[in-house]
Amino acid sequence: MRNLFYSLFPVLLVIAVIEPIIAHGIGSVLVNKEAHPPTDTTKRLKVLFYLQDGVEVLDFAGPMEVFAAAGFDVATVSKTKNPIVSQGILKIIADYSIDDAPQADILAFFGGHDGNATNDPAVIQWIKSKTSPEYYFSVCTGAFILGKAGLLDHLTITTWHGRIEALKQAVPQAKVLSNVRFVDNGKVITTAGVSAGIDGALHLVAKILGEDAAVQVAEYMEYDNWVPGRGLVISPKPSGH
Repeated sequence: MRNLFYSLFPVLLVIAVIEPIIAHGIGSVLVNKEAHPPTDTTKRLKVLFYLQDGVEVLDFAGPMEVFAAAGFDVATVSKTKNPIVSQGILKIIADYSIDDAPQADILAFFGGHDGNATNDPAVIQWIKSKTSPEYYFSVCTGAFILGKAGLLDHLTITTWHGRIEALKQAVPQAKVLSNVRFVDNGKVITTAGVSAGIDGALHLVAKILGEDAAVQVAEYMEYDNWVPGRGLVISPKPSGH
C-alpha cells in the first residue's frame, strides 16, 4: 500500500495544483493579486494574453506572474471561449474571445503551436485591428504571430533558439538575433524561449514602473536569473533618419 501511495504521489500533486486553476481561472491562482495591490500612483495597465491551443505553459505563466505581481490588470483572450489545452496538460478557458476582448495597453503572444494563430486569418485580422496597445510583447515563437500581423518589419527581434532561422524566413525584413534574452524596440519587445519571457516581462515592468518595482517582483518570485539591462534595448532613430 505504501509503495502504491508513493507511486501515485506525483500525479496527486499535479492534480492538486492544476485543479484550482481549471476551477477558478488561471489568473487568480498563479498570483494572489490582493497580496500585491498596486500603489495609488500605479496606473492599472490592462494586459491581454492571447493564448492559442497548445500554448507553452511557462511561456505565458512566467510573464503572467510578473505582470500580476506588479499590479497590472491581466486577462486572457483566445479565438473563442472554448477550452484550450496547454502542452496537453492544462485546460484553460479564456476570459475573452477575439469578438469581445477589450482594448489593452499591452498585448502579449506566446509560443507553442503558434501556427494555430499565424495560420488563422481571423486571429491575424484581429491583431491588426488592435491599434491602441502601448506595447506588443512576445515570448518564444509568439514572435511568429506578431510577424504574420506585420508588426516586426524593419525591427531587431529574437525568438526561441530552435526557430531563429525559421523566423528569418518568416520575417525577411527584420533583423533576427540569437543569444539574447530579449530585444526591446520601444513599442515591441520580443524574447527568447520559455523562461526568457520572465526576463522580458521584468524589463517591461522596469520600463513602466521603474527598476525598483521590477526588483521587488523578482525578489517576490525568488527569480535570481534576472539581471537588469541584460537584454538588448534598441535606441529609437531620430526623426528624419
